[in-house]
Amino acid sequence: MTSMSRARVARRIAAGAAYGGGGLGLAGAAALGLLVAEAQLARRQVANGTDHHVPAAAGLYGREYEAPGQEPLLLVMAGDSTAAGQGVHRAGQTPGALLASGLAAVAERPVRLRNVAVPGARSDDLDRQAALVLAGPDQIPDVCVIMIGANDVTHRMPPTRSVRHLSAAVRLLRTAGAEVVVGTCPDLGTIEPVQQPLRWLARRASRQLAAAQTIGVVEQGGRTVSLGDLLGPEFAANPRELFGPDNYHPSAEGYATAAMAVLPTVCAALGLWPAEEERPDVSRREGFLPVARAAAQAASEAGTEVTAAMPTGPRGPWVLLKRRRRRRVPEPQPHQITPSP
Repeated sequence: MTSMSRARVARRIAAGAAYGGGGLGLAGAAALGLLVAEAQLARRQVANGTDHHVPAAAGLYGREYEAPGQEPLLLVMAGDSTAAGQGVHRAGQTPGALLASGLAAVAERPVRLRNVAVPGARSDDLDRQAALVLAGPDQIPDVCVIMIGANDVTHRMPPTRSVRHLSAAVRLLRTAGAEVVVGTCPDLGTIEPVQQPLRWLARRASRQLAAAQTIGVVEQGGRTVSLGDLLGPEFAANPRELFGPDNYHPSAEGYATAAMAVLPTVCAALGLWPAEEERPDVSRREGFLPVARAAAQAASEAGTEVTAAMPTGPRGPWVLLKRRRRRRVPEPQPHQITPSP
């Protein structure tokens, strides 16, 4: 599928989500249905090795930056097992912990991490999660990072419905005053137990959803970072290193790779990145594009950020497409984490 074709499909899905449609299928639901037996086999292979343990990573990070009268930044993780950190054994290996410690180092300020993500969650659980975030005992989050989409594809949720729920959650959080960064649907075509032709269909479906998610999120004032290729070429080339024991969830190194891509966007959303780095760098193929075109490009390239730029143009809203340099995020040590009571 060409970039322009992907852009058209993403635009149709996002429009269907906005106006109540629900019949658009991901990559051809009929073709996917013919491969149900293969999908069930792959799911059983994944489930047989799944470690359901999720380390408790909530707490205060960067305590060394505490100053009298200064409140910690509040970072909330929401979404599915990827946001929760399923598949690793130490709290410091989860994406939430990695992002919290990295953000504390950049801001030189403590960061309190809260996690409402649920393994197995689909986008229709985001309504509940967003309400939980805003009803929590803490202040409104400074930033909420959402990772969602994989279970929508594997359970064949209509993409219009998926994007509608994600957009609603982003709108609720943004209206409350929180910055929102969404890690879009990963590329499920790289999961080891999945064979052809299901692998090709899974990749196509994942990228279609990721592009449509990007449009929906940006239109509600959030930012997106593509996780697709982070669970793509790098994971495919190093499956034993970048996937966990279940061959489905990322390993500690895999989560670190994802955190490296998301951290710069989290910092930029909070105004913590140098101003000169917020301008498009032509040498890195950054620039202003119509939202659907940028969404299609981002879905095919790891770590690509998309954020709103201009409210309208001849092809709808225009956005800034950024390919930020990844920053290594060291795993926080146990003595650097103050667990939540």
